[in-house]
Amino acid sequence: MTSREADLQVLTMPELVACKTRHYTFNIEYHNVTRLCHTKSLVSVNRKFPGPPLVAREGDRVIVKVVNQVSNNITIHWHGVRQLRSGWADGPAYVTQCPIQTGQSYVYNFTIVGQRGTLLWHGHISWLRSTVYGEWFNVDPEAVISQALQTGTGPNVSDAFTINGLPGLLYNCSSNDTFKLKVKPGKTYLLRLINAALNDELFFSIANHTLTIVEVDATYTKPFTTTTLLITPGQTTNVLLRTKPYYPNATFLIAASPYFTGIGTVDNTTTVGILEYKPPLSHSQASNKNLTLYKPSLPPFNATKFVNVTQFVANFTGSLRSLANNKFPANFPQNVDKKFFFTIGLGTSPCPKNTTCQGPNGQKFAASVNNNSFALPSVALLQAYFFGQSNGVYTTDFPATPLRPFNYTGTPPNNTVVTNATRTVVLPFNTSVELVMQDTSILGVESHPLHLHGFNFFVVGQGFGNYDPNTDPAKFNLIDPVERNTVGVPSGGWIAIRFFADNPGMFSHQNSVYIDEFYLIHY
Repeated sequence: MTSREADLQVLTMPELVACKTRHYTFNIEYHNVTRLCHTKSLVSVNRKFPGPPLVAREGDRVIVKVVNQVSNNITIHWHGVRQLRSGWADGPAYVTQCPIQTGQSYVYNFTIVGQRGTLLWHGHISWLRSTVYGEWFNVDPEAVISQALQTGTGPNVSDAFTINGLPGLLYNCSSNDTFKLKVKPGKTYLLRLINAALNDELFFSIANHTLTIVEVDATYTKPFTTTTLLITPGQTTNVLLRTKPYYPNATFLIAASPYFTGIGTVDNTTTVGILEYKPPLSHSQASNKNLTLYKPSLPPFNATKFVNVTQFVANFTGSLRSLANNKFPANFPQNVDKKFFFTIGLGTSPCPKNTTCQGPNGQKFAASVNNNSFALPSVALLQAYFFGQSNGVYTTDFPATPLRPFNYTGTPPNNTVVTNATRTVVLPFNTSVELVMQDTSILGVESHPLHLHGFNFFVVGQGFGNYDPNTDPAKFNLIDPVERNTVGVPSGGWIAIRFFADNPGMFSHQNSVYIDEFYLIHY
């Protein structure tokens, strides 16, 4: 998690301020970094961990030249940027572009349209996003995911979460690697929060302070005050922190810990920073060293044992609302042209011949949407589409509903094997879409973070159990639903979103947990 760095800050453009073109260069280089008393060479941008922030005003054109000087292939994804008519700049490898190979460069060229707040960028090939951007592994994360894909089991967890690349004093050998936020009494600060972890949803809190949420995923919200918030991987949240009106004679931990709902292992540690008040001139150096340290009370990490944690998450996400006023309207479909119902979950794939797999029943774990697990192509999908060479690369027959309905959150079916294919959904331009995503219990229920490239969507409904198309739509929020680009499907539940297919190109719908995707083609 980061509160500032390696983000894309989009500022509201006042009237009469001219738009400009902003140029950046990203040199992808190896860089030695030490955390937890382990030194390793990691892939970095401009030798920074986390990488450098980009700042642009709404309406600005952003041009980023990425130069690859490492042995790994690389791409950069501008997570949450709409990429209106600039789909080639979105960044997912083998989707909108081929990877940038060693010694090569690629220029990303896009304009910020109708967005303001905080977004993020990260690597978008394999697990390089963990080093170009976020959490800490003592070993090479590429080796971690390679081993998981080879054995068919879940990947090993990271060794630490971080705040701005620093684990914090609760970890071994990290007392000096602790982020400090220095503030003055009686002031209001804007904090830009990003969940940069690979897979884990994170709770965030500052001891003895309240936070007012004013923006999520670069869209304004109705102000919402809380002491603890939840951020899904890839989500961003801008909060206002109002400091105490007086010097408190204390310091306060800033903490983030995981929200875990599934099977397997989890990094159940907590990363912390320190909120530090500037002391008055009358305070001595000695008194400043003996301050009381307050700790926040975060929810228990394991929601499989504490049901009230999942209810807290549902209450929190259900409290977020769009401004939905004349200046910042909520432009979502009131009427729907096309409806989709997607089941999200884990299944299995057969173990290759003459190999041993450690997943369920000697098979491999496989993420799936409507029982389809994405097969990575060897040619970028947008390239194949643009040149009319899609034959043999992908098909356009992704199912709109499950082919074999079942009790999605009840007793799972005996057959858990998924289909592996490169399938897409084709939508005419400006189609109004409603998508219901349903968690499944095939290999255990869990929350699934999902990100839609190239689009914002509106969360019109959510609930637990199986979605009922006859009764649940009556409970949809069709007044001020929150607008996002990334959302968590509730553990053992469902979520409904609506959007207009108003961005020509090819964009992915991505499951952040085990990276399963399908693609939307618009024309």
